[in-house]
Amino acid sequence: MEVEGMEDKGPSFQSELPDCQATQQQQQLLPPPPDLQSSTPVENVYVDQKAVDKLAEGFLSHYLPDLQNSKRALQELTQNQLILLDTLDQEVTKFRECNTLLDLNSLFTEAKVYQNKLVNIRKEMILLHEKTTKLKKRALKLQQQKQKELLEKEQQRERELERERQLIAKPAKRT
Repeated sequence: MEVEGMEDKGPSFQSELPDCQATQQQQQLLPPPPDLQSSTPVENVYVDQKAVDKLAEGFLSHYLPDLQNSKRALQELTQNQLILLDTLDQEVTKFRECNTLLDLNSLFTEAKVYQNKLVNIRKEMILLHEKTTKLKKRALKLQQQKQKELLEKEQQRERELERERQLIAKPAKRT
């Protein structure tokens, strides 16, 4: 009886083994897994649906929080990336505006140069107008003076002719 009692204690002792050892013993009882690279087809294996559900639930409970954290981190990174893209776009716009301002500055500088040229041309035109006006006045005076001299010469000649006529002897009238 004592031997039988020990035999009874044997199986109960095995059920009290930790999960790790029980799993190892079960794996020793199972046939080795088929070679994944072998070309022989695997026969249909019947799996308990409860076991599949529990395995899926355990898998999800183990990896789902990490996946959700990763998803949140990726969403945050995507959002930050969009913000960076917007900021970069604004900076590019600022650089374009700066280039436009540089172009405008060069245009304003060029406009000042041309404005100075126009001012100088205007001054020259005013000077030329004044000189031509003076020359026209002088030409008019010279023309008037020449006409006056010609008139005086003509008058002088007429006087001389008149004087010569008066000097010419006139025959006396016979009466």
